Amino acid sequence: MTIRLLIVDDQELIRTGLRLILEGQDDFEVVGEAGDGHEALARAAQVRPDVVLLDIRMPRMDGVETTAHLTGGRFTPPPRVLILTTFDLDEYVFGALRAGAAGFLLKDASRERLIEAVRVLNAGDALLSPAVTRRLVETFAARARPPTPPGLLDVLTPREREVLVLVGRGLSNTEVAGRLVVTEATVKSHVGAILTKLGLRDRVQAVVFAYENGIVVAGEAF
Repeated sequence: MTIRLLIVDDQELIRTGLRLILEGQDDFEVVGEAGDGHEALARAAQVRPDVVLLDIRMPRMDGVETTAHLTGGRFTPPPRVLILTTFDLDEYVFGALRAGAAGFLLKDASRERLIEAVRVLNAGDALLSPAVTRRLVETFAARARPPTPPGLLDVLTPREREVLVLVGRGLSNTEVAGRLVVTEATVKSHVGAILTKLGLRDRVQAVVFAYENGIVVAGEAF
């Protein structure tokens, strides 16, 4: 099955480089390019990409606002958004993750890492580098954090709360399974239930949710 890709970056040279890398894969098809967020939304409506590779800092409409439009119900099904950034600890990246981006990648990542990222997102998974994502979310999520509403987590079982804490700390399903001495399939089932009960889109939003609501605390040992 071919993965349809839209490349969005305000620098033509970067778009060209990404296209050359991506079009070298038999299962990838670059169906469009855009130079800013407004153009990206128009192109997405025309070509219906599966994955959008999106620069975080662009003129007119940045990657945060563009992500919100792409994932907020305007498109059915919504494309998976991969944020491209120069700096890992970037408040714009955190905003894009909150808005629905499925992951982010540094622009100096290897060709192999880029290709893997596209396939991971298209498969419905989130692209989380635990160390980098944890630092990013810790840096920005605790700022002006609202009080956790009473009973917020009452919809979760005790085991689901345990899983949410570990997911929030950046552990993979395999690592969570090892910690709790259960199968990876069981962890996947718990994660799916957590997302459904809390109205979260994916694992990335679960991580952000865990920090913003004090379920995981920045700097907490684990």
